[in-house]
Amino acid sequence: MSQDIGIITLGARTAVGLKAHHVAAAVRAGISRRGDHPFMVDQRGQPMMVARDSLLPAELRGVKRVETLAKSAMEEALAPVRPSPRERLSLAAMVAVSEARAYLSGLEAESPARWLRDVAPSGLHLTQVEVLPQGHAAGLMALERGWKCLQSGRADLCLVGGVDSYLDAETLESLDVRGLLKSPVNRSGFTPGEGAGFCLLASSRVTRHLGLTPLARIASAVTRREEHHFGTQGINVGRGLSDAIAGATSVLGSPPTPLADTMYCDLNGEPHRTEEFTYASLRCQLAFADHSDYVTPSDCWGDVGAATGPLLACLAVASGQRNYARGPRPLLWASSRGGERSAVLLHLDHVAERQVPAWARSRSTPPRHP
Repeated sequence: MSQDIGIITLGARTAVGLKAHHVAAAVRAGISRRGDHPFMVDQRGQPMMVARDSLLPAELRGVKRVETLAKSAMEEALAPVRPSPRERLSLAAMVAVSEARAYLSGLEAESPARWLRDVAPSGLHLTQVEVLPQGHAAGLMALERGWKCLQSGRADLCLVGGVDSYLDAETLESLDVRGLLKSPVNRSGFTPGEGAGFCLLASSRVTRHLGLTPLARIASAVTRREEHHFGTQGINVGRGLSDAIAGATSVLGSPPTPLADTMYCDLNGEPHRTEEFTYASLRCQLAFADHSDYVTPSDCWGDVGAATGPLLACLAVASGQRNYARGPRPLLWASSRGGERSAVLLHLDHVAERQVPAWARSRSTPPRHP
């Protein structure tokens, strides 16, 4: 694989913003939209804490709600692409959605294809749509598959992204019954959110042809599986996440340079996620400039499930565009309840190298991954 694949446009919609740059700015400022649901109450009779898109009616539910979020982000990501009237560029799509939930019973395999046809500009020929129902890690899995799709030359462009919403009555009630809903008396839960994020990928050749500039390049993408994930027997010591992070950062080679910079991840307040990351960071710490330098945007937009990966990419890209990135190699990672663990390493052009830590300057042997 030798083609240089980059992210050329972004689209996002969350509780803290309706466009990608709005979302990134809000998270950077620490703005949170977590608050009481208009009418849903928990088992104690208290309003459920959620992070919702306030422009969508609270009564809008199911696939219609997901469709509205997805089409908004898809349209934003595709808007800058304007092929000439006489040409047609092939477009593949990888769309992440949540694991099976009752509200998705009406989501058909061809639904994302229909959404795309509604918003795609003329001149784009949709050739392939793949739906990934793996939850949190699925958005980064979509990035990996889109990257490989373009490397193999199966399409000119690939739209990768995810959409999710926990704000369905049955879903919220189920979270409450299972003790997963964050509340004043349950600090081990998470705040349900909703959102959509999409990234348009293209090779350097197609990017130049369209007259666009890549926002970031994909350096590597790896997906692994955790055998002892949440809800199963056995002790989870973060092997799957460690393998995914180690695989993604292996392209960096040996210290003293280079190293992965800021991490963007899906930690949401659930203890098992934090514990798993602790194990993984200990195993992989020699690959990071600073293993404590990570961003957890669920504090702002809640848990956005399958939309997590592409939205993390929006934040990483924005850090390079707005000159607050700490280094040129942000690492994205996410973990699904079903066991999938995915990590993606980006490269931000024109971002200065981070100062190499003293321990890395003095080390000449490659990092070990037990």
